[in-house]
Amino acid sequence: MAAPAAAGSGEGPRGPLLDDLMPWSVRPLRTGRPWVTAPDAACLRARWDRLVRAAGEERERLFAPTRARTQQSAVAALPGRPGATGRFARESGPCPEPVRILHGPFDEQWLLPDHRLIDVARPELWRVADDRQLFLVEHGRVPNDPGPAVSVTTLLPDGHSPAGRPGRVRPLYRRPGGLEPNLAPGLLPALRARYGDAVTAESVLAWILAAARPSPAGYVVPLPADAARWADGVELGRELLRLQLRGARGAERPRLPGGQRPYVRAAVPPDPGQLSYDADERVLHLGSGRVSPVPTGAWEFRVSGVRVLELWFERRTAGPGAAGLEAVRPRTWPQEWTSELLELVSLLALLAELRPRQEELADALAAGPGAGADALRAAGVLPVPEAARRPASVLDHREEGPDGQFALL
Repeated sequence: MAAPAAAGSGEGPRGPLLDDLMPWSVRPLRTGRPWVTAPDAACLRARWDRLVRAAGEERERLFAPTRARTQQSAVAALPGRPGATGRFARESGPCPEPVRILHGPFDEQWLLPDHRLIDVARPELWRVADDRQLFLVEHGRVPNDPGPAVSVTTLLPDGHSPAGRPGRVRPLYRRPGGLEPNLAPGLLPALRARYGDAVTAESVLAWILAAARPSPAGYVVPLPADAARWADGVELGRELLRLQLRGARGAERPRLPGGQRPYVRAAVPPDPGQLSYDADERVLHLGSGRVSPVPTGAWEFRVSGVRVLELWFERRTAGPGAAGLEAVRPRTWPQEWTSELLELVSLLALLAELRPRQEELADALAAGPGAGADALRAAGVLPVPEAARRPASVLDHREEGPDGQFALL
């Protein structure tokens, strides 16, 4: 058996690499201080208020300075955000409105959108985040992990990986307003010539959701030889996309059929303590609280080898090591978290139901003829020009720089 090609060569095992199909990618955010994100917005406001009321050494300790950010750091505003740009040491104003983000796979949380508090905010992502954008998120690769290789979201993703090395974030569009697809130049015409005129940027994204898989060479996206296989994969990918959008853009929120929907059978206590699962009864226990029916597929759903429901619960229960502003958390379990849990169970159950179809597609692609990177080279798509791997210039976008100065980008 031939060894897999090196990353960036354009050819992985039985298909081109995602890095060549969607060439512009961004590394995950690095907040530098965990207290700027939280599962609820109210505690972020409480943390801000406590910080700006503190003084001297106490304020410095709560801020948690790093090499990248101190209270004296001069930084620009986040693109598209009205945040202040004066030194944080002089900050005494109200809390900026928290924004919804995706904190790792399938975990919707909140972030304080203040560039002075975030070590590496990836402004290029904020610059293209709007109601037309879709972000493809790579999950950290773990050998022999059966979980999804990638997921998609309309929220700004921080790219956090629960285990393994974090993957990259790939916006579908290089410019705001759904302009200039982040696809290799010439890829759409090449795919239309093979699969028909219905190929669009979103159908390519759908195919990637259905077919992408990790490999030592990078994330591989096998391409089929025939249009019928492509259409089947795109249909599957669109269903994955619809579920993962979770009601955004007018889509229906994930919902299991009647009789299978999870309900709260016993109220979640103020401090649930532990999470456990009874596979025979299909019951999720949160302390004395009970949620059922919970399909086994939802409980066993893993990303990068980590069970999603357990990780989601851990992030919402105060650990003994929490200190400083991170210790400012809800005193009791909020009702909103229970609602979010019910939706997450439904989402994971529905995704698990689609997994056999993804495995069937993978087997068919492995067994049948494909259109690999050689075909894309022959069409002039590969190698990808270096300019396509860099963010697009935004010449008409004015942003506030440090201490209120403006720059034209």
